[in-house]
Amino acid sequence: MAKRRRTVTRSHTGQSTAYRPGFSRGNAGPAGRGQMKPPSERRNNTLWWIGGAAVIALVLAVLVYIYAFPGGGTGSSPSPSEFAHPFRSPGPTVNTALLHPPVATPMASPLAAPAGDGTTATLHTDLGDITFVVYNQSAPVASENFINLANAGFYNNLTFHRIVPDFVIQGGDPNGDGSGGPPYGSIQDEPVVGDYTRGTVAMARTSQPNSAGSQFFIVLDDSVADSLPKSGGYVIFGKVISGMDVVDQIALTPNSGDANGNQALDPTYINTVTIVPGTSPTAAPVASPSTQPGASPSAAASTSPQVTQSPS
Repeated sequence: MAKRRRTVTRSHTGQSTAYRPGFSRGNAGPAGRGQMKPPSERRNNTLWWIGGAAVIALVLAVLVYIYAFPGGGTGSSPSPSEFAHPFRSPGPTVNTALLHPPVATPMASPLAAPAGDGTTATLHTDLGDITFVVYNQSAPVASENFINLANAGFYNNLTFHRIVPDFVIQGGDPNGDGSGGPPYGSIQDEPVVGDYTRGTVAMARTSQPNSAGSQFFIVLDDSVADSLPKSGGYVIFGKVISGMDVVDQIALTPNSGDANGNQALDPTYINTVTIVPGTSPTAAPVASPSTQPGASPSAAASTSPQVTQSPS
């Protein structure tokens, strides 16, 4: 018996407009179906997919912003323990649980000379480390205030915003312009013990009582002791024991000049601060930082002592 020969018939849409069941697609033809449109007339869904993906990504980004950052928008959940600084991105966080005014009180009988228990603070800056001994015995209020702020991460990524050659470098302002301070505002005044010699670390303040906050300065020259009176209330709470060469480098960076407040034009950042608790009482260092290499000349400061701070 002869086998039936099978044949294959191909459809050619370009040669015929007849409707072929199971093959053609479209809006024309029997039962609402018709011939497939040529590629040039077909709807391209690629752009729709790309657009949809972009919208979804945008929505997700907005949601992440709202819920990840305090105050990011309606429905945000502010963290009670952290807030961000405005300087570097991503900004550092501050543990607000450690941000509180010092509980120490001024000494009833001031000591004759600066003294501490050996606690040190190291400022890790862009130009190197600066270490100073903390006078937490002769200046308990200012010392505790600085240590609390440092341990909370408050000083991380702040700057030395004011540079006065042969006088001081000043930093610790969250606003970066001399107007800021800690969330609690300011601390209590206490007696000034010691002299404003080279390497001295002291609190900046305004002319108002109890106006010191987070800003501090480091003295560049011994002559500042003659031009900056103790009656100004700038409490001495430390002395640089290592890194005065770094202080001198910072002092050489450009500033806006006396007429414009000596604002740093290329400010040096304090990346982090390390506090090392002391174990035994210590007096003021015997070796003066002015004997270290790179010390600035011992000339009288040519600027007025405008070491000021407005508490936030």
